Amino acid sequence: MTTETTDHDATKPASMNQMADNLKKVEELTERLGKVMANRQTHQKALDGPNQQLFAKAAQSYLTEAINNPAKLMEQQMGLWAKTVSHFVEAHQALAKSAAGADEDRKVEDRRFANPLWDSNPYFNFVKHQYLINSHAIEQAVEAITDMEPHEKQRLAYFSRQIIDLMSPTNFLATNPDALERAVETEGESLIKGLENLIADLEANKGELIVRLADEKAFQLGGNIATTPGKVVYRNRMFELIQYTPTTEKVHKTPLLVFPPWINKFYILDLKAQNSFVKWVTDQGYTLFMVSWVNPDETYRDVGMEDYVEDGYLAAIREVKAITGEKQINAVGYCIAGTTLSLTLSLLKQKGDKSIKSATFFTALTDFSDQGEFQPFLTDDFIDGIEAETKDKGILPSIIMARTFSFLRSNDLVYGPAVKHYMMGETPPAFDLLYWNGDGANLPEKMAMQYLRGLCQGNQLAEGGYDLLGHHLVLDEVDVPLCAVACETDHIAPWKDSYRGIQMMGSKDKTFIMTQSGHIAGIVNPPSKGKYGHYTNADMSLDYKDWLEGAEFTEGSWWPRWEKWLSKRSGKMIPARNPGDDGRKILGDAPGEYVAKKANG
Repeated sequence: MTTETTDHDATKPASMNQMADNLKKVEELTERLGKVMANRQTHQKALDGPNQQLFAKAAQSYLTEAINNPAKLMEQQMGLWAKTVSHFVEAHQALAKSAAGADEDRKVEDRRFANPLWDSNPYFNFVKHQYLINSHAIEQAVEAITDMEPHEKQRLAYFSRQIIDLMSPTNFLATNPDALERAVETEGESLIKGLENLIADLEANKGELIVRLADEKAFQLGGNIATTPGKVVYRNRMFELIQYTPTTEKVHKTPLLVFPPWINKFYILDLKAQNSFVKWVTDQGYTLFMVSWVNPDETYRDVGMEDYVEDGYLAAIREVKAITGEKQINAVGYCIAGTTLSLTLSLLKQKGDKSIKSATFFTALTDFSDQGEFQPFLTDDFIDGIEAETKDKGILPSIIMARTFSFLRSNDLVYGPAVKHYMMGETPPAFDLLYWNGDGANLPEKMAMQYLRGLCQGNQLAEGGYDLLGHHLVLDEVDVPLCAVACETDHIAPWKDSYRGIQMMGSKDKTFIMTQSGHIAGIVNPPSKGKYGHYTNADMSLDYKDWLEGAEFTEGSWWPRWEKWLSKRSGKMIPARNPGDDGRKILGDAPGEYVAKKANG
């Protein structure tokens, strides 16, 4: 007598073995999760969201509206109830037919709902549309509030939007068809890999959940990013100075010094050869110097804006002049480094120092009267939380800033990547820009609070002046020839605010360029890509709306236009200068040591 083995029975041991392996992995991962959470580095609770007064005011306003105008609110509620009941009936009828039937009139142009099952499956179709109905109801409720201060209502709208985005059905396994399909296809392996990814991210950030956006193993500084040849020619406690190797036989006589933001690493301007601003500038025939800021730890807690100016800007200017033998240089300041460049220019003016021949500002704010999308994070309760955090740690940790910036675009930078990383078990892409985005820098306690309290909240520079190093610094003393580049969809430094600050400067020689795209892609926009165009208008006496209405649009990168402007202020052509020509000791190869220090290292 023989016993036949069915195909199902033959595969059963393999499946059981796979299940046993997965269960063992879950046990190991659970143990790792317990360890990381037990040693979790805590932070101030005030940084997790607004204080309860905001929601209390909203509730009070809503109640007042209900008393004074009950018909209006009842109309909104009845509308929500009618849509919900109607939607339920439609879903029930579709379920009875075993198919939802894609309704072209109700299709949603939203990348989160790209899977066809959101339209064809009755369950997912019902979940999606009920989520959208509820989202709209919340937005309407916020919009209906009439007796809140505008900044408070803006803040309420922001955090309400965060709740809406958080509650998307795509963020939960049971209501995400993509994740469920992947789990079935992989026999649950995708969920195990997702859990591994989650714990790895928690371990990397000492228990803070920061979603990794790029495959960190795919990049090496000086290997496949930040590769433009150069040498470190100076170093102090604040920065390393990189002089890049020339690629032309002759260069302009006046050197160029770039100050990148110290909130991030400088190599955003030197990611890879194809989009490297650094390489492109050297190829145009310039002696280029780059400041690479130190990534501060708790020992830098007493370092303030005055140290960044004195031991950063003034020291770098002095060294570039000494290396090249020139009396004047051209300078570039990007983001917060542009803000600080304006302070430095006012200081130099008061000292009678003419070291700066021209200045360029990339996405720099000097007038913070309109705080834009950052307004929700610049109120006292949040800044008080940052102040307590910096007092405790001596620094504002990079992960706090990374989280704040990410939630300005939560679906793209938080929830979308989290779904792929943790529920689908995917490895993050090998994307250089996202790798840079995750390689943050800390801020010293004193400097962070000076910037947030004095410049962002107090807007002191634009409204009366900012006191630093014994001087009262004002914008109208910035009188060197200047060029400003701002970005059309920049949510960090809105172009209209950058424009308004440049208007306040005292220079009679001003050029303003507004490029398409955002804070990074608008600046890192090489001509070879032929991607984003730009706007120009010589009349800067106009309101920003009128300036844009009368502006001329040019296809392609702004880089050549700016280089043409810069070349007129860069002197004659001379034999190229190489690092070390002045006889000083070379301290190392670019990109240097400071850039390699991790924020949590």
